Amino acid sequence: MGPYIETIIGGLMSGMLYSLVALGFVLIFKASGVFNFAQGAMVLFAALAMARFAEWIPQWTGLEGKWLPNILAFIAALIVMIAVAWVIEKLVLGKLVNQEGVTLLMATLGVSYFLDGFGQTIFGSSIYKIDVGMPKDPIFLFQSTFQGGLLINKEDVFAAVIAAGLVATLAAFFQYTSTGRALRAVADDHQAAQSIGIPLNRIWVIVWSVAGFVALVAGMIWGSKLGVQFSLSVLALKALPLVILGGLTSVPGAIVGGLILGVGEKLAEVFLGPMLGGGIEIWFAYVLALGFLLIRPQGLFGEKIIDRV
Repeated sequence: MGPYIETIIGGLMSGMLYSLVALGFVLIFKASGVFNFAQGAMVLFAALAMARFAEWIPQWTGLEGKWLPNILAFIAALIVMIAVAWVIEKLVLGKLVNQEGVTLLMATLGVSYFLDGFGQTIFGSSIYKIDVGMPKDPIFLFQSTFQGGLLINKEDVFAAVIAAGLVATLAAFFQYTSTGRALRAVADDHQAAQSIGIPLNRIWVIVWSVAGFVALVAGMIWGSKLGVQFSLSVLALKALPLVILGGLTSVPGAIVGGLILGVGEKLAEVFLGPMLGGGIEIWFAYVLALGFLLIRPQGLFGEKIIDRV
């Protein structure tokens, strides 16, 4: 029983990181109706910025230690992501208001490829490491209950707590602040929100900035665990089937879908891996999303769209 509980706990922790990236998709789609294919590239770009600033700041300032350079690097990377959000809104999305969904989708694909190439040009293509001080030693819990105890990775616990805290903070922001209520109003009806004086352009910049912040935190955590490399953008795109699972317009759906996906792929690897071979975690999320598209296209918490003719 112990190994299965370890698998479930590991899946829940991975699921929180998936939920974090999925929030970026959901927030942008709710506020602007754009399915942001560039979210994975934003995670990579943010992680590259964080890693390189963490290297450059001690060289420029002579600061020693780990915490202060990392804090300054995080602030610098956040400024970069906000600038990226502003440029995307002003030069891309702002010019494509009221265009077809396919046009906006292609625009985000273009942004994705641009960020991949631009990030490599500015920050280089090497594999970088982000050391934010998260402990990496495993610990054993409940040794008296389970034979040998439960093996838990401390870094996964810290990452899950950070992701859960950020998810809760964003949920409170959208529920209780005036800006959050404005964002929800824009999500419900663009024209009605604009008619009562809510500036759409400013709201879109805020949403993309929040998505950039989410991408930075996710990139920082994954960079600490796996190293900053270009496969991060592919890993972050695992949030795509998660959004289908939870619902394109649902913040709770992003959270629940992430937990389901994290646990599901870990259990599939344990139970189906010996029969089907390795690599199940690569395709499991997309097969699960395909099943939901056939049975419940709007996802677990998404709104059912009814077209009246």
